[in-house]
Amino acid sequence: MTYISNEALDNLHHLYRINLINSCSGYKSANLLGTKSSDGAENVAVFSSVTHIGSNPPMLGFFCRPTSVLRNTYDNIKSTGFYTINHIHKNILEDAHHTSAKYDSDISEFDKTKLISDYKNGFHAPFVKGAPLQLAMEYVEEYHIKANDTLLIIGKILGLHVRDNILEDDGFIDLSKAQVAAINGLDGYAIPELKTRFGYQRPKL
Repeated sequence: MTYISNEALDNLHHLYRINLINSCSGYKSANLLGTKSSDGAENVAVFSSVTHIGSNPPMLGFFCRPTSVLRNTYDNIKSTGFYTINHIHKNILEDAHHTSAKYDSDISEFDKTKLISDYKNGFHAPFVKGAPLQLAMEYVEEYHIKANDTLLIIGKILGLHVRDNILEDDGFIDLSKAQVAAINGLDGYAIPELKTRFGYQRPKL
């Protein structure tokens, strides 16, 4: 096996180091966050850091890089309090990845891709049409990570739109049936396949 020490990391080419560290944590969620500014400008952007925070109340978190540069998603969430989380699936990989491009706030990624905004139940922020799992989110709070000047944004799930054929009788959402993607590193996309499920585990007697 190749061994790379912490000291060696400091001497790596910056792009090599970015690829290495972004992929070493394993597969990550592949989501599109939909927002709309207070003056009506739509935004959609790919995120690979959405994570479970708690089930009761139902909350998810995601990380934002420093806000010293243009962060349309963060600005829209802070100004309106609402956003959507939409799972990326096999048929929209290229368009979903293109939303990582840095457009000005008055330019919508929906207009630069084949992604289509979709509004449901009077919710302020746009969902991504055709996404098999769409979450309506409300901003709750944020935490500043001093070590690298990033932000952990916490949101509450206000509602879920789930494609019927991926929702199991026990509440389990089988993402593999919808060919939902996972992200490897910064730009690698995989379509995971569910192999098995194991029941709740208890200590052996």
